[in-house]
Amino acid sequence: MNRLCNEAALPEQVRQPGYDRSQLKPGIVHFGLGAFHRAHQAVYTQRALEEEFGPWGIVAVNLRSSQPVEALAAQDGLYSITVRSEAGDSSEIIGATVDWICAATDSDRVLQYLASPEIRVVTMTVSEKAYGLDPVTGGLDLHHPSVAADLASPHAPSGILGFIVRGLELRRQAGAKPFTVLCCDNLPSNGKVIRRLVLEMAEHHNPHLAEWIASNGAFPCSMVDRIVPAATQETLDRAERLLGVTDSLAIDTEPFLQWVIEDSFTDGRPAWEAAGAIFADNVEPYEKMKLRLLNGSHTLLAHLGILHGLDYIRDDMAVPELAVSARAHMEEVVRTLDPVPGINLPAYIDELLERFSNPTIAHRNLQIALDTTQKLPQRLLSPAVDALASGEDGAATAYAVGVWMAAVAKRGDCDDPRREEVLRAASAMNAADPSASFFAIPGLFPPALVEARAWRDKVNAAIRSFA
Repeated sequence: MNRLCNEAALPEQVRQPGYDRSQLKPGIVHFGLGAFHRAHQAVYTQRALEEEFGPWGIVAVNLRSSQPVEALAAQDGLYSITVRSEAGDSSEIIGATVDWICAATDSDRVLQYLASPEIRVVTMTVSEKAYGLDPVTGGLDLHHPSVAADLASPHAPSGILGFIVRGLELRRQAGAKPFTVLCCDNLPSNGKVIRRLVLEMAEHHNPHLAEWIASNGAFPCSMVDRIVPAATQETLDRAERLLGVTDSLAIDTEPFLQWVIEDSFTDGRPAWEAAGAIFADNVEPYEKMKLRLLNGSHTLLAHLGILHGLDYIRDDMAVPELAVSARAHMEEVVRTLDPVPGINLPAYIDELLERFSNPTIAHRNLQIALDTTQKLPQRLLSPAVDALASGEDGAATAYAVGVWMAAVAKRGDCDDPRREEVLRAASAMNAADPSASFFAIPGLFPPALVEARAWRDKVNAAIRSFA
């Protein structure tokens, strides 16, 4: 067994779980055992357990790959996070996870947990593309591979929606309360979106089940924020120096941490507010703020970095003209936002730019550029529509969209669910109207932007600026 399990042997300066792990019982199933969850929801849950202990251990489920599950098993559910800033590095052991399963190889055990009344919350960070959301209708994409598979075999699910629906069905049959479904992915109004998708899938299978879920279930919205770069060998080496032992799941992250949650749960929850989470009646203002200011400017910076041959966001921010572009983007987009309770928006912009500039965080441009077609609507296109509707010209969002198109064309590749369509559009660009082939991609751009000739001309001007 990995020496990380011997917590007593770790250096004194390494923060360790402040509760008795042997007494921790399962209460949460989390789908998506990636770096973000390990540095965010699991950290909040650990802090909550330290303040108010309860049966809130995490059962970590990975839908596809068994690698992180096997790594977590080898370390008895323990791993470290390294919080990095110019002030120095600090390491913490996270121990809130009590079991770990690869759904692809052990779906029955996942369903056993979902059916058990001890599981009261199901959280997820599976990325936007995993839900099978039809961008045109806002409902289920019946052609999405996991959606189609789970509709065909509802009792043997493989995708996130299929597991949720089957788990809720088993609880209904047993006379148990439904678990709360808490989405932690960057979808606007994510709780409402997931509720609709779950109900549509349940309706296909059993209308009575859909009625029961609609009447008894809870799908709170949430907004999550922390910059968590993908781990590298440097990450692992740094953790080993700090810990004195090997941690194959070590991750780097920044000091900043934020979680805003709609307080709507069916059967209790951890005391996440004791860990600093904000509970709000309406999460949407926070969600829109983060998607449009942080994520939108991240998408802009990532593609600017690709165009300039840079690797990391911190490298982009070290180029004055790129840092100026990021601020200009935020200062235009912030005018599309409603007031956000407790948030000073100009100060929030300053804080974002400082976070992006953190020289110790190696956040790859290519990582941020993943799945851009899934992210454009909430990050850039919706604020563009709002800007135009208010009488503004939307120049900043047009520039960001044009930068994306130019970056795809320069690179000649992208990692995206609509990769073939995007690359065909890039190869069909013409000098007279270089963005036209992208605007012809079905369902990607809303009609209000397709028809906005002046805005599209600004997109073209951005593309030409990199020719």
